[in-house]
Amino acid sequence: MNNMITTSHLTKKYKSFTAVSDVSLHIQKGRIYGFLGPNGAGKSTTMKMLLGLTAPTKGSFTINGKHFPDDRLEILKGIGSLIEAPSFYANLTGRENLDIIRRILDLPKHAVDDALALVGLTEFENRLAKKYSLGMKQRLGLAEALLGRPPILILDEPTNGLDPSGIHEIRNLIKSLPALYDCTVLISSHMLSEIELMADDIGILNHGRLLFEGELDELRHYALQRGFSADYLEDIFLAMIEQDNLSRKQRAKL
Repeated sequence: MNNMITTSHLTKKYKSFTAVSDVSLHIQKGRIYGFLGPNGAGKSTTMKMLLGLTAPTKGSFTINGKHFPDDRLEILKGIGSLIEAPSFYANLTGRENLDIIRRILDLPKHAVDDALALVGLTEFENRLAKKYSLGMKQRLGLAEALLGRPPILILDEPTNGLDPSGIHEIRNLIKSLPALYDCTVLISSHMLSEIELMADDIGILNHGRLLFEGELDELRHYALQRGFSADYLEDIFLAMIEQDNLSRKQRAKL
């Protein structure tokens, strides 16, 4: 198995609060990994650790054969990311915003054309960023992540603010990326129906702990074994979270 991202017992504590606890992920090369969990489960914290935005309290991880923290800069060069709401220079155009990042990354000029075309923003490239709708800003954030076609994409709520047509387009784009240029995608979203349509593998997090990791079909089998409805990812997810929360309450009473 060729893992692009591997974490080992990854843990993040903030004083007495444990945001991520003993998480070991295995994200395979050329696949789309749906990273799921309720609000506050630790998804964004895990993604920020992978991007070097916050340091693990314990544990380690490797990305594309490189080990953190020794190879931190090399790791970051190979990752495109969209974490939380993207921010831009309001008085610059979409193209100008991307061109700043392109220069920092020392990429050829055509990288901006490529990224704009991929997310369907070419006709709006000369509009000021402050005049972009929320959905257009989200597309521009995705274009920024795609600059230079990095081998790894880490996307947190990439369809946020998009209308149904935009969601459909971005979903199809994300689904096409591994075949288009052999990239690996780690994606987190509350839109479970979208994850179900695009992800190859699933990781489910609750209260900082990994409840499940595996292929979608394995998750359905896992759900059926436990007597859960396995028709839809949303049903499985909610049943697993509810069972885990109940188990936690029962343990807390002991």
